[in-house]
Amino acid sequence: MTLEKKIKDFGLEPKNVNKLIRYKELLLQWNEKMNLTAITDSDEVDVKHFLDSLSLFKTKYFNGAESVIDIGTGAGFPGLVLKIYNEDLKITLVDSLNKRLGFLKEVIEELDLQDIERVHGRAEELGRKPEYREQFDIATSRAVANLSTLLEYDLPFVKEGGYFIAMKGPEFLMELEKAKSAMDILGGELKEVIEVRLPMDITHYLIVIKKIKKTPKKYPRGGGKPKNRPL
Repeated sequence: MTLEKKIKDFGLEPKNVNKLIRYKELLLQWNEKMNLTAITDSDEVDVKHFLDSLSLFKTKYFNGAESVIDIGTGAGFPGLVLKIYNEDLKITLVDSLNKRLGFLKEVIEELDLQDIERVHGRAEELGRKPEYREQFDIATSRAVANLSTLLEYDLPFVKEGGYFIAMKGPEFLMELEKAKSAMDILGGELKEVIEVRLPMDITHYLIVIKKIKKTPKKYPRGGGKPKNRPL
């Protein structure tokens, strides 16, 4: 089945499919010389990377020219897929590995994408910098840590009234329960949980957290504390 048909069957309008296909080609080429993804089957890339990322468009939060920061973007999921699909979005891709950013640079240049920034750094350091702190309509992360840790990484970047959207698997309920304290401390409030059914019998969940007040200045903590000692 073509990627265009997969996107249509997923309930979305197929847009910029040729750019997504070129992105996939570059991903698989680069993956032969550096570890970008364990998923190398073309159909699996379509479902587990592209449709998974595009599921964010099944929400009401990515329809205009929102500013979005993707923390721990890796090979560009979901942030680069979001940008390709809706070129009006203003996207910032954050990763701690420079070699991944080199790959992202090539994709961005080859696809001639504008209003997209690559930032090398750690969320716990960037979240304290005035040029990034509370500057974004939306922050998102795809399964890079448990929810309590992700809240401390992501919420400092979000404006009051904006949203943090975590992409999670079926374990989300236990994580959500444990993250209640962190959510309250950091200025967030659970807005909704959206179930997403993907092909290949995969179900995942979008945890939407609204930023209802400023994050206290002492967060995010440094020295690996968000990961080693979650709130």
